[in-house]
Amino acid sequence: MDLPLLLGRLRLSSSSSFSSAHTSHLHDDGDSPFPPITEVLSQLQLKLSGTAQSDKRDSEVAVAIGQAEQLFEIADSDWLFSLDDVCDRPSPTSVLVKAYVGVVRALTHAASLPTCEGDGGPPDGLDREVPARSGPVCSALCRLLGRLGPAKGEGREAALHEASHTTGEGPGAATPLLLAAVAPLCCVFSVTHLQEQPWTDARSRESARRLLSSLVAAGGWRDVPHLLMGDEESAGAEGRRGRGTAVFQGVLDVLQPNLTKDLLHQCAAVKLVFSWALLQVSRPSLSQHLHRVTPPSLLLSDDYRPENCILGIRCLHHIVLQTSAAVLDCLLDLLLVLEKPPPVAGPQEVPRGPCRHDDVMRLLLTNMEMEHKVDLRRIYAAVLPKYIHRLGVCVCRHLQRVERVLLSYLEVSDPPEESSRSSSLDALETLLPVAWPRLLCAPVKEKLTNQTSRCLTLLNHCSNGRVQALLQLVDSSCASAPVLRCLETVTMATER
Repeated sequence: MDLPLLLGRLRLSSSSSFSSAHTSHLHDDGDSPFPPITEVLSQLQLKLSGTAQSDKRDSEVAVAIGQAEQLFEIADSDWLFSLDDVCDRPSPTSVLVKAYVGVVRALTHAASLPTCEGDGGPPDGLDREVPARSGPVCSALCRLLGRLGPAKGEGREAALHEASHTTGEGPGAATPLLLAAVAPLCCVFSVTHLQEQPWTDARSRESARRLLSSLVAAGGWRDVPHLLMGDEESAGAEGRRGRGTAVFQGVLDVLQPNLTKDLLHQCAAVKLVFSWALLQVSRPSLSQHLHRVTPPSLLLSDDYRPENCILGIRCLHHIVLQTSAAVLDCLLDLLLVLEKPPPVAGPQEVPRGPCRHDDVMRLLLTNMEMEHKVDLRRIYAAVLPKYIHRLGVCVCRHLQRVERVLLSYLEVSDPPEESSRSSSLDALETLLPVAWPRLLCAPVKEKLTNQTSRCLTLLNHCSNGRVQALLQLVDSSCASAPVLRCLETVTMATER
């Protein structure tokens, strides 16, 4: 099929528009006989979105996918990446990039996985339709990447040379930026269908592998880790033009809307793509993305499904291994600045209100109360003393639960090292100095003593003298002088 006929089927031209355009793509005077490429892409995006009724939508989208592949295959590069129709706008390159991103997003959406209902998997039967749609989409994207990449016979060096020496607003200037914009979408789509899952088959996985290989070749990357991380050499001239730069940040941008507690389980592929990409990134590139990769990993590790929990632990283990100790220490120091310890949260005369430290303490105690696995009990017990020290006197808010947890941990043997018992005793040793009742001055002590005496006297009257009998059994050698004076006061008041 020639280009005029294809554009005619896209309903972008009248028959007269192409009467003289069947043999050449450009007139002799340099004017293009074809409509602006941005207009073609907009119409193609509409067709890929499937505006027909549900019974005709699948066939309409399938035809649009084939038309996209044909367009990327037969059209001339000068017209595909032309900026002529948008050169009068403030940022012509960004307009073209936006148009191509819209088409690529529509292509990938045409073969996207159905949304999971609740905590279950995708609806039955729909997974069998996904492999049949993903193959043509991969083929169309491969055609586009082939046009965005270096010409045949050129290698990585040629691509880097082009990226660092191309100037102006011609097609050569647009293609590196186009590649940088569509690469994350292509990467996420290929990885979604690359792994052996219920929504893939042998043919769709092979198509996804070809797409990933085409992406690596188009940008001049050495391999998949280099695709995600880039390198220091490409941070200069390549970084300005977009070819050969790292795409991991773009991949996170694509996945970010679904990397939340509420949406993470609605798309079965999101967690797999996230973990696959994360495990490919090593130090020092991973450090700059810690704030984005740690929360989803924690969400997965805290999931009740064993497979998600294991996946999250793998991600966290990789983060710890691939992050330098200096960076982790800096993050701990930064936490002290961002979240001040409760004892110094404000002036001493101002009551200390609850803060996030209390939320963490409640969660820690809840987990300790319900935990029965010895290894996890050891970990919880080892953390508790440090956190009690951080809370300081504010631990009194949780004193009853802390006492109950410590007693339960001390009652259970933990041979051979008794580490959980030892840590529980450390926690108790830390607790006593910070939570011990502290009275400010003598008048306060005297007031409390008098109130205590009156309360004991009332209790003795209510119990017909039983409190007095119990108080007489108190061993004087085990009580301080103020306590003995208080007890004598109660006894004398009762006798009167």
